[in-house]
Amino acid sequence: ALTGTVAALVGMVPQGLVLLTSVAFGVAAVTLARRRVLVQQLPAVEGLARVDVVCFDKTGTLTDGTIAFGGLIRLDDRAPAEEALGALADEQDPNATLAAIGQAFPPPGGWVRQGTVPFSSARKWSAASFAGQGTWVLGAPEMVLPAGQREYLAQAAVLAASGQRVVVLARAEGPLNGEDLPRNPRAAAFVLFAERLRPDAADAIAYFTAQGVALKVISGDSPHTVSAVAAPAGLPDTGDPVDARDLPDDLDALGRLLEEHSVFGRVTPHQKQAMVRALQARGHTVAMTGDGVNDVLALKLADIGIAMGSGASATRAVAELVLLDGRFATLPGVVAEGRRVTANIERVANLFLTKTVWATLLAVAVGVTLLPYPFLPRHLTIIDTLAIGVPSFFLALAPNRRRYRAGFVGRVLRFAIPAGVIVAAAAFATYTLARGHGLPLAQQRTAATLVTLVLSLCVLVLLAIPLTWRRIMLVGAALAGFALLFPVPAVRRFYALELPRGELGLTLLIAALGAAALTGFWIITRRHSASSN
Repeated sequence: ALTGTVAALVGMVPQGLVLLTSVAFGVAAVTLARRRVLVQQLPAVEGLARVDVVCFDKTGTLTDGTIAFGGLIRLDDRAPAEEALGALADEQDPNATLAAIGQAFPPPGGWVRQGTVPFSSARKWSAASFAGQGTWVLGAPEMVLPAGQREYLAQAAVLAASGQRVVVLARAEGPLNGEDLPRNPRAAAFVLFAERLRPDAADAIAYFTAQGVALKVISGDSPHTVSAVAAPAGLPDTGDPVDARDLPDDLDALGRLLEEHSVFGRVTPHQKQAMVRALQARGHTVAMTGDGVNDVLALKLADIGIAMGSGASATRAVAELVLLDGRFATLPGVVAEGRRVTANIERVANLFLTKTVWATLLAVAVGVTLLPYPFLPRHLTIIDTLAIGVPSFFLALAPNRRRYRAGFVGRVLRFAIPAGVIVAAAAFATYTLARGHGLPLAQQRTAATLVTLVLSLCVLVLLAIPLTWRRIMLVGAALAGFALLFPVPAVRRFYALELPRGELGLTLLIAALGAAALTGFWIITRRHSASSN
């Protein structure tokens, strides 16, 4: 009784599932590390499979991150635009824009800096005042120029639509007042910058589009510039970019707008957080990329925060994943790895939970009929090792390109419960028939073990489809391993195996009928799943 109880309890527990899940996540982390992706939290691997929206910036993702001076368009011939640009760029720690300006315009002599307002992604401008030269502002035309200078704003929009990054240099007479924009700045020149599109950006976007993952370009640049850069990369729905200054505050309205458009310009850090919340409120799993301190809160709010390796340390600290090479083209492989792991874990879960179902049902059946449990613990060891444990290890690490589908638990239960019922019914029928024919208990248990092993292998074959030669060899090795338990008497006695010679044909017939029932159930399930999708 004690031995039977132990066998029943051990059979009900899917003891290898947790181990294989951890192993699969660990192997995925190692695989991603070889692709220069640092996994800082293992659950992020599973989260990657569920991602259906990826939000990213233009600079450093679609483009290679380098900014080159592209030209100067003078708007006021009397303004010393070149000298002002050289003086503005003469900082101890210039950003990428000022560094590009500094390479084109050397610092002039006699310009003494009196005050500075550093660049902010929220303000989208910087300024400095110089003794005897007034105050100069450098930033986004929409944020710097007043509405009265509409002709300049229209000219800037036309330049931005060509794919160039446009920054306005403006002059104001008054001094700087804190971090407020100086009064009445007058446009002096447009400064143009060129960015190079990454050669691998189109392939990455094509992968995400084919996988049903929506892409949202969220940039601080002009929406026209972002649209012009994103279109050649193959990003869908770039023809109607959105200026973030017009975004609604209501999350529901913002969510609808995000689902309808793909390109957003002049976005502030606060709006990035609101966008993540709005997408999540509409049931999306959001991955957010970022590299600056201003991206930290948005990365923390996102389901999967992805930091660039060259980004700020605070950004890397809060992200679940770090792209050490900073390449957007790495992301498709990252998402594919997450989907591979999740799809394989679903296969493995089907194997283990099917066993849990039939072991539980057999325990109930023999308890009601007051029969000895049909297996010894060593019989379950044979089944676990040959039909579940070893094969599931290889399945958990195998390639798998299946797209992610929601409803993991429901699908597993819809497969495991009926399959477990079929296996339990076949095993119990074999056991009771052998018992009714007066066979010894060892032969009864061997017959039940044989049927259960064959049907467990049938479940394995159905879950392993499409079959490859490696998987066929795996199933063949399991059958060969079971057959090799019988020739050596010592091994046969150790495992308490004794073939039911008089009832072997009936045992194999029941196994064949059970396999046919499992195959029919699997075909019906596949058709139902295909029609529902």
